This record gives sequence, C-alpha cells and structure tokens, in this order.
Amino acid sequence: MEGKVVIITGANTGIGKETARDLARRGARVIIACRDIAKAEAAASEIRAETGNQQVIVKKLDLADTKSIREFAEKFLAEEKELHILINNAGVMLCPYSKTADGFEMHMGVNHLGHFLLTFLLLERLKQSAPARIVNVSSLAHHGGRIRFHDLHGEKSYNRGLAYCHSKLANVLFTRELARRLQGTKVTANALHPGSVSSELVRHSFVMTWLWKIFSFFLKTPWEGAQTSIYCAVAEELDSVTGQYFSDCQPAYISPRGRDDETARKLWSVSCELLGIQWD
Repeated sequence: MEGKVVIITGANTGIGKETARDLARRGARVIIACRDIAKAEAAASEIRAETGNQQVIVKKLDLADTKSIREFAEKFLAEEKELHILINNAGVMLCPYSKTADGFEMHMGVNHLGHFLLTFLLLERLKQSAPARIVNVSSLAHHGGRIRFHDLHGEKSYNRGLAYCHSKLANVLFTRELARRLQGTKVTANALHPGSVSSELVRHSFVMTWLWKIFSFFLKTPWEGAQTSIYCAVAEELDSVTGQYFSDCQPAYISPRGRDDETARKLWSVSCELLGIQWD
C-alpha cells in the first residue's frame, strides 16, 4: 500500500474512519472526503498522530450536492496524479423525508446518485492508475429493497426504513453493472455488507438509537465493521475479482433483485439522466 492514493468518503467517523486509519498505517496517501470539515480534521490529525503517516488529507465533499461533488473531483484531479482505491463509504440512514440540493430523495441521492457521480468523475484517473479498485459499502438491507422507478424520490409514498433499503440495493446493482462495463480495464468494483455496526448512522431514529444501545453487545465495533472494506481494498487474492458482494471478508448471498441485470442497466441509464451525464 506504500504510496497508493486512496479516497474514502465519510471517513470522519465509524467504519470509514477505521478504514482510513488502517490504510494510513499501511503507508497509503489517504484522502478523507467529508461534509463536516471540523470533524474530518479532528479524525485526520488523530490518525496522523497514531500512525505517523502525515499523508492523511481532508477534502470537502457534500454528497447531497452535485455542485460540491464536481468541485471535489475537479480539485482532486488537478492536485493528484494517481488514484488507486476509491471507497464509497459515506451514507445516510433513516432520515425523515428530505431532498438533496438537486431534488433527489436523500437516501437515493447521497447513498447512490452522489457516489455514482463521484465514481464517474474519477474513473479515468482510476483507469490510468490501474490496477485500481472501487469499493462500494452496501448493506444486508439491500434484501429489503426494490428500485421503484415510478417513484424513485419517494414523492408518492415514503418509508425511511425502506428508502434506506432501496438505496443499498442500488449500490449492489451499480457495482454489478460497473464491474461489467470495466472488464478488461484492470479496475475492479465490489460491494460489501460491513455487518451491524455500532455507529452514528442511526442518529435520525430515536427507536433505533435506543435499540442499538440495548443490543450493543451483539453489534460490531467500527473497527470490526471496517474489516470487510479493508479486505476489499487490499486483499491480493481479489486482484482480478470484480462484481462481487462480500460480508465478513468472504463472498455473500445477493438477493434476487440484486442480481437483476435488466434493472441494473435501467438504473444506470436513469441515474445518468437524473445527473445529466453520458456514461457509456
């Protein structure tokens, strides 16, 4: 990992922070891409002090705003000549109904469309730096999701638990279609379920926060939750493995909806349309 350039979204807390800490310890140049700069700087200086790696850098990225995503990518491409690993880790969960700056439902907008656009903008640099890897943090929750093309932004009906599941299914479908399109480029794309992790992700739900506290004994720590992300980013045996879904550092079962290639292709073209991009 020495000298490899890594971007991790949402790495100021939880499993993202633990992933950043591990890769910094391995000698990577780690770019922490976050909305909350103060929190990110605190995490980065803690990681720098602990690992002795000064190459832990904070960059502003708000996945709920395509303007911010484009600005982040533009600055990154101007400043960095290589990108070896992109870890699309940031996520929102159980938000009350709200929309992103571009009018997308918050879960679909941040968890899927934001990372879709970010990956699109950085893909050429990943290809130039190949072998390279894209790691998408999905969830077991994808089993409860479906892509509701008739109501992608939850305007007709909205349930925040299901909205999260839908966005995590979108992560799996995106990963599979992306892997298919990247064959022969030496850039791989894999998705993963980190496990049920004790993190700030449930902060929007009083009930979940309460349940999380009661059952914390059964939950993974952020360090344990980060292990599959780290595995997908660095394991040598995954050099040519792509389009897979992992849990506990091994291949895991994908729901039938997550294996529907027709839906994956349709989601791809609808995503491009919504973002105003052409990605062939």
